[in-house]
Amino acid sequence: MNKLAVIMVGLSVAAGMRAFAQEREVPGPNETRPARREQPAQDTTSLTQAQTTQVKAIMSKYDPKTLTADQAKAIHEAFRQAGMRAGPAMGDAVRAAGFDPERLRELAPPPDRQRGDGDDRRARPVGGTPPEGPDAGRSQQSGRAQGQYSLEQAISDRAQLSTIAFSGLAFVTGDFGPDTFIPPGKVCDYFGFQYMRDIDAAGKGHNPMFLDRVAGNVLRILTESQRKLFADLAREQAQQFNELALKRFPLIKAFYRELKGEIPAGSEGLNREAVKKYTGGIFAFDAELSYRRAQVFGQIVASFTPEQKAALAKMKFGDFNTWPEVEMDKYKLPRDTDRSINVAYMTYASEFFSWYAGSVDADVYFCPERHGTYFGSFYMKDMPAMGKKDYDISTSRTGDSGEAFLKVLTADQRASITAIPDAQRKNLKEIIEVRRAVSTELRKFLKGEKPDSRKVLSLGRRYGELDGEVSWMYVMAFTKANRTLTVDQRAALMKLRNLEGYTSAPAYLYSTPMNTLPDISNSDFFFTSPGATPSAPASSSVPAPEKTGFLLRSLAVGDGGQLPKEYTGDGESATLPLEWSGAPEGTKSYAVVMHHIDPEGKTKWYWILYNIPADTKSLPKNVREVGILGNNSINGRIGYAPPHSKGPGAKTYVYTLYALSAPVNLDVKPFEVNRDILLAALKDRILATVEMKVVYSRPDSLRESD
Repeated sequence: MNKLAVIMVGLSVAAGMRAFAQEREVPGPNETRPARREQPAQDTTSLTQAQTTQVKAIMSKYDPKTLTADQAKAIHEAFRQAGMRAGPAMGDAVRAAGFDPERLRELAPPPDRQRGDGDDRRARPVGGTPPEGPDAGRSQQSGRAQGQYSLEQAISDRAQLSTIAFSGLAFVTGDFGPDTFIPPGKVCDYFGFQYMRDIDAAGKGHNPMFLDRVAGNVLRILTESQRKLFADLAREQAQQFNELALKRFPLIKAFYRELKGEIPAGSEGLNREAVKKYTGGIFAFDAELSYRRAQVFGQIVASFTPEQKAALAKMKFGDFNTWPEVEMDKYKLPRDTDRSINVAYMTYASEFFSWYAGSVDADVYFCPERHGTYFGSFYMKDMPAMGKKDYDISTSRTGDSGEAFLKVLTADQRASITAIPDAQRKNLKEIIEVRRAVSTELRKFLKGEKPDSRKVLSLGRRYGELDGEVSWMYVMAFTKANRTLTVDQRAALMKLRNLEGYTSAPAYLYSTPMNTLPDISNSDFFFTSPGATPSAPASSSVPAPEKTGFLLRSLAVGDGGQLPKEYTGDGESATLPLEWSGAPEGTKSYAVVMHHIDPEGKTKWYWILYNIPADTKSLPKNVREVGILGNNSINGRIGYAPPHSKGPGAKTYVYTLYALSAPVNLDVKPFEVNRDILLAALKDRILATVEMKVVYSRPDSLRESD
């Protein structure tokens, strides 16, 4: 390494450590305010009575609830001109005047506490622009929160480094189970709830009772028929939300394999493009669920009476103290209702209020830990609060533990982690653009307009690609540091984990323990060689495919991935589970065809299924009694013929889904329906098509046994 490079690395590490040292003074916006380590007092002498009176006179010109950065500067200047310096006595005098001295320093830090531009707490707060919901003039953020939480702060190097380091500690000290743990509120989060939590005037935003209180009040105000819309949506989407969580598992397993060095033979490691493509699919599904949620929310708003609007107006956005206690048993679903449905039901009720009373800016806002959520940090922080009704999570946990993690590392180990904030900056800025575009589109439902569903799904996919690339950066940096950890370092990091006595479940469905680990044996496709995965679309707020939001995916394998053995003739000969979204309006039926083109250009088909009902969104493994089966070209029989891939090398198999304007009526018997006959019958009915490709390479031992 040349001298310049050595200097630059040194500066990067030093800057990262300076930033992290400062982070201890400022909590991430996802946390309530921590008890601070006081700065050394510049003057410990008690103020005279006259000076105390002068402080009160200076402060009397301002309102603590609406204090601005410029006003805070003016106060500091008045103190300076009066010859009064900072110290405990001054802090007591400021408090006696009805102000928070820490808040004063946050808005206008003294010269010895000036912060970098990336974490300027004086930036315009997210809630600073006029809310846009019906009767939104009532939306009032607390004075304490004004200027404190912003997107600028969320993506600042300091806030990001604290979160990244905390995730790194969780990842290198944990295992697969904790990595799957994620709060349900971290998905489909375009409804302003995170911001409402972070600015809560009562400081209850991260207390378990917060969600129940706001949800209970909403349910109290709604009519039975309106509450039923929430319940029906919960029953419709509960399983889909579970599927969304399970989609994360293959990715998390791949990340854990990279950490442990358990990568496939011939691979150069975790492939950036494969990760981006997979997370793109996860977030597209997330966007689809969000669109449907906003649609139902808009339907409820359209049915409001003036009395209901007035009742909601009494609830202030971001002020727990204005939400009366509610007898929740009156509004909960029946006791025998599946837990996942109950969780969805309560989530809808709580997020309905934050969306209705909030704004686009509140919807766009996210906390620093919103991205790269695959490393177990939520488990490490939230587990002590699980099952405890009134438990406030330690406010300094992320900052203190993250800083301690970096201190345990050597300079070389730290360098790969402290370099991440700069490397991911472009992604985070585009994420804001994408979130704003999605949130703006979804809010059309509040106005009685119809958003562009294809645009929302396309934006969601781009969001996932950006998040996937950031996550790839994290896992590669954490892995690099992990490779050189000493025995003593590992022992020190396990102590920092601070979860002695807690035993993780094999996996978590969000925050619910799973006693049995789902089958996620296939994660090899994340380790394809560089160049094997098609390049992602160029950076854009609206990525390709722009013309259609029709998406096809499988929980068992990603697009371009290795077909698991159980879906071949070498395993269970099961049909692959499939699911889709974004079908065009007017779709009345679906058809699925699986085919392969051999080296001679001949098309072989393995599966034909048509006249799938229009309300079908997925096909389970070994699907039965859905649609009509055609024949296959392998044995000429009705039904699925699993591939064997007898020749050398990997073979590509294509699943094609057709959205049709009408079901197919054929004059031939089912065993006579081949691919050509079906495609000819579909020709004038096709509204849209989408493909998913998989590969299968038969093990040599099986090929030789033929």
